[in-house]
Amino acid sequence: MTRARVASFFSGALFGVGLAMSGMLDRERILGFLDVTGAWDPTLLWVMVGAAGTTLISFRFVFRSWPFLRQQFAAADQVGITKSLVLGAALFGVGWGVSGYCPGPGVALLAVEWRTAVLYLVGVIAGSLVAHTFAAKSSAATPITCG
Repeated sequence: MTRARVASFFSGALFGVGLAMSGMLDRERILGFLDVTGAWDPTLLWVMVGAAGTTLISFRFVFRSWPFLRQQFAAADQVGITKSLVLGAALFGVGWGVSGYCPGPGVALLAVEWRTAVLYLVGVIAGSLVAHTFAAKSSAATPITCG
């Protein structure tokens, strides 16, 4: 096993432990966070703030220390809001709201509630295949213009 695979494994394991410790595997907590007009649970907001802060600090260090990684994180060639982006974001949001999970916690859930996780992940994979099929059939994304 190469060093990169070992590092990837431990990074993924650490990420999964962090998701579990932060409550991101608790469906009721997620749905409480998403319920902004009802009994809103703001605790996951701190998880997001912590993740954004960690990213802002660590990316600067990583890119300065290992410049070759910049290519791995290069921005997409196409910049702007497209119909595909809006539709994809909406579908992601609906899926998150209905299931109470997003893909990262859905995978980490395999260690806790594997039956729920498998059902969720089958839905994610099916949705991805449908999206890929539609993307292959459609033409290039058309930017949304204002005015």
